[in-house]
Amino acid sequence: MAASTYPVVPALRYRDAHAALDFLTHAFGFVRQGVMEREDGSIGHAELRHGDGFVMIGQVREDDPAPYQQLGPCCLYAVVQDADAHHAQAVEAGARIVQPPTDQEYGSRDYLAQDPEGNLWCFGTYAPRL
Repeated sequence: MAASTYPVVPALRYRDAHAALDFLTHAFGFVRQGVMEREDGSIGHAELRHGDGFVMIGQVREDDPAPYQQLGPCCLYAVVQDADAHHAQAVEAGARIVQPPTDQEYGSRDYLAQDPEGNLWCFGTYAPRL
């Protein structure tokens, strides 16, 4: 796809990017689109697809411009058709649930989970439109 198709793509660094790939695919249903490993076997760049969206991940490096501790965890939102079914998959895969599926006043049904390195993932039925 052309770069202009996805004008904003979240990019995350993990201390253990291989474990993150496994977790994100099993717990949250992301699909590996591409994985490039460095000579030392660590992940230099990986792209994971979720529906029509993407997230990029990579291994923390010693030469990163900002130390990992300064980057800190973040929160990402992903649209799902059925928050309850997605939540059940995450629970079965061992995800730490921060907030169970909840109906929001703006019409969405969301839940909030945390990955093994502290990033928060909100999955909900609200789909922003341009």
